[in-house]
Amino acid sequence: MTRVECRVRPLVSLGPGKHGERRYVPLAGGRVAGPELNGEILDGGVDWQVQRADGVLEIAAHYVLRLDDGALVEVQSDGVRHAPPEVMAALARGEPLPREAYYFRTLMRFQTGAPAWQHLNRLLALAVGERLADCVRLDVYRVG
Repeated sequence: MTRVECRVRPLVSLGPGKHGERRYVPLAGGRVAGPELNGEILDGGVDWQVQRADGVLEIAAHYVLRLDDGALVEVQSDGVRHAPPEVMAALARGEPLPREAYYFRTLMRFQTGAPAWQHLNRLLALAVGERLADCVRLDVYRVG
């Protein structure tokens, strides 16, 4: 398991869209640590979101890792977060909740030109997420 911890800036809402409230969260860097990947999340990524009328939050995060050896790795993380309305409201207020109180999962894909990390271009990973007041924590598991 690899742990990703990404600091987040305040949410920006674009208002109602055809599929729900369109919004984004600027990503402010962070860390990745595990048995295989270790390094930093570069400042400047974005988590695009759609808050659907049925209460499901669609997530499409896009950011770059700089691994300890200097290699750059693009990450695309697409998923959903949902829970009863009172739990989602508490998360939106930044209240700490155990990750078991809501469903937060993403599918992650990677892309890099770094020779030592080419195998990342051929794999998928699943992440179990946790939303904290000022960061997102993902426990990432390689698929197959």
